[in-house]
Amino acid sequence: MSSSPSAAATAHSFNKILNQPKTTKSKRSPDVEDGVKKLRRMILVEGIPSAADPTLRPRIWKILLRVDSLSAETFLQYVSRGPCEVREKIRNDTFRTLATDRGFKERVREDMLVRLLDAFVWRNHDRQETHQLGFTYVQGMNVLAAPFLYTMPSELEAFFCFAKFIEESCPLYVQPTLEGVHRGLKLLDRCLKIVDPELFAHLRSKNLSAEIYAFPSVLTLCACTPPLDQVLQLWDFLLAFGVHLNVLCVIAQLLLMRDEVMNSLSPMRILRTFPPLEALPVIGIAVTLVRDLPADLYDELVRHPFEIQNL
Repeated sequence: MSSSPSAAATAHSFNKILNQPKTTKSKRSPDVEDGVKKLRRMILVEGIPSAADPTLRPRIWKILLRVDSLSAETFLQYVSRGPCEVREKIRNDTFRTLATDRGFKERVREDMLVRLLDAFVWRNHDRQETHQLGFTYVQGMNVLAAPFLYTMPSELEAFFCFAKFIEESCPLYVQPTLEGVHRGLKLLDRCLKIVDPELFAHLRSKNLSAEIYAFPSVLTLCACTPPLDQVLQLWDFLLAFGVHLNVLCVIAQLLLMRDEVMNSLSPMRILRTFPPLEALPVIGIAVTLVRDLPADLYDELVRHPFEIQNL
């Protein structure tokens, strides 16, 4: 795939930031933080020009996730333990992962997914004593692992990026109760009611809440809606600015098909399968929606993927 001169120039700008001298791993210096800020801004304004330089996305994702130590020994130790106790559950899902995407199937074999998910369960098997939240395999994790295996040059990098992402960015999304997902769906309804009361009322009149039509999109951070290249572009944005924005990205998709939904007597028929994902318009709308939300609601949105609520 050839890339335009402007994409090459953007790739050069990204590389300039990425090639700044690294500082000590233990603490990020102001220069490094400044570099990360620049990266975020460029992701929002330009997008990552993957066609011009395929090495950019994996390098940027690692920086955004703060993954700087990759222990092959640790990963191989988990892998050498073989199947984890929920292997059967994993195998029930892995063969279906992004099944219609030929490019994904060519690059990511099922055994790679199984190995990564097994290793993740073993990792958390060992860490349960020291962490407030335990992790095992839950529904949807296979789809959340897929973009990392597709994007990263090695299983090792995919594993550590996935683990960091799950444990720090959205730990409540993968608890056995899927607590973060259900919280996200409730917040989606509350946000939609504010940003488009008419659409919200129309869906409600048909007894449609986010829990019914948006569950897959919230659970998988939109990775269930092809095409994959658009999902990766959307994830560039979510990794740069926060998983919580996925709720607004789902609302953005609703707004893009608003007329059709509003004119339909049975909107669920339309909502059962979202139209192909278009990352740029979705990101553009999501960013503007942030301004329409009351501060306290937005704050709740930011915290819902990770904040443990004491009952």
